[in-house]
Amino acid sequence: MALMDFIKKQFIDIIEWVEAGDGTLAWRYPMDDREIQNGGSLTVRESQMAVFVNEGKVADVFGPGRHTLTTATLPVLTYLQNWDKLFKSPFKSDVYFFSTRQQVDQRWGTTQPVTIRDKDFGAVRLRAFGNYSYRISDPKLFHTEISGTRDTYTVADLDGQLRGLMLQHISDAVASSGVAFLDLAANQVEFAKALQEATAPSFEKIGLKLEAVTMQNVSLPEELQKILDQKIGMGMVGDMGKFMQYQTAQSIPKFAEGAGQGGVVGDAMGLGAGVALGQVMAQQLNQGLRAAPDAAAPAAASAGVRPEDVMATLEKLGELKAKGILTQEEFDAKKAELLKKLV
Repeated sequence: MALMDFIKKQFIDIIEWVEAGDGTLAWRYPMDDREIQNGGSLTVRESQMAVFVNEGKVADVFGPGRHTLTTATLPVLTYLQNWDKLFKSPFKSDVYFFSTRQQVDQRWGTTQPVTIRDKDFGAVRLRAFGNYSYRISDPKLFHTEISGTRDTYTVADLDGQLRGLMLQHISDAVASSGVAFLDLAANQVEFAKALQEATAPSFEKIGLKLEAVTMQNVSLPEELQKILDQKIGMGMVGDMGKFMQYQTAQSIPKFAEGAGQGGVVGDAMGLGAGVALGQVMAQQLNQGLRAAPDAAAPAAASAGVRPEDVMATLEKLGELKAKGILTQEEFDAKKAELLKKLV
C-alpha cells in the first residue's frame, strides 16, 4: 500500500498557478522529477498563459481555460516524444506559467539630463518622468528572449531594462511629436503618445505590449526656464507700449514725493521705468514748449512773455538736468529757446 502511495505522488494530475500578487511575470511549475499523468488537467486562468517546454524546445502554448492533457491537446509534444497513438504512459515536461495582465504604474524618468535636438534652440537638455504599463503578449518569445529557465521572473527583474528602453527613445519622441521644446510642458499628452509609439516596437521584440505611457513632468534647464518665463510675461503684458505708459504713470507719484530728496531716479528704476520716465517727461516738455507759441500766440502778442515764467521754467529744466533726465545739450537748446522769448 505504501508503495502505491509513493507511486501516486510521482504523478501530477492537476497543473495550475494562483498568482501571489508579488509582481511575478513567469513561474515554472515545480516538477521535482515527477511525471504528468496522461489525461491530467491543466488549468489556465484569465490573465495567464502556459508554455510546455520539452528538452529545451517550446512544444505548446495554452491560453485561458481547462485543458485535458492528451494527444489531442499536445500534438506537438507527442511528435517530439515520438509516442504511440494510445499515449498511455505518463510524460515529463517543464511547464511555465506567464502572467498576461497589465503591469501598471511602472515608473520611468531621466536620472541625468538627456540631450535632444530642438528646432528652435538646437541641442538642449531635458529632464522628464512619468509612468507606463505593459503586459506579456507573446509568452513563447518572452520565454526564449527574457525569462528562460529561471524558476521565477518578476517585474523588478525587468524594470531596469524597460526603463532604459523608455529613455532611449525620448529623442525620437520629441522629434516625431513636432512639439517645440518650450511647449513640451503644455503638451504632455502629445509627447507621451509619441514616446509610446517610438518605444512600442522595442517592447514587441521581447514579447511585450506597451499599453500606455503618461508624462507627469518636464523640467527645463534653468537658462531656458528663464526664457519661458519671459515668454509668459510678454504674453501677459500684451501691448508693450501701453505697459510702459502704465509703468510711467505709476512712477509719477513717486517722482513727486521724492522731488528734492535725491531718490527720484532710484525709485523709478525700482519700478523698471527709470529710462521710460525720463523719455516721457522730456517728450511731454518738448511738446508743451513747441505748442506754447502756437496756443498762446494771441495772448503773447498782446501781453508778451513774462520773465518770471521763463525763469521758473529754466529752474525746472535745471532740476531735470541735475537729476540726469535731460542732457546738457537738451538743456542748452531749451535755455536758448526760452531766452529768445525775453528779447
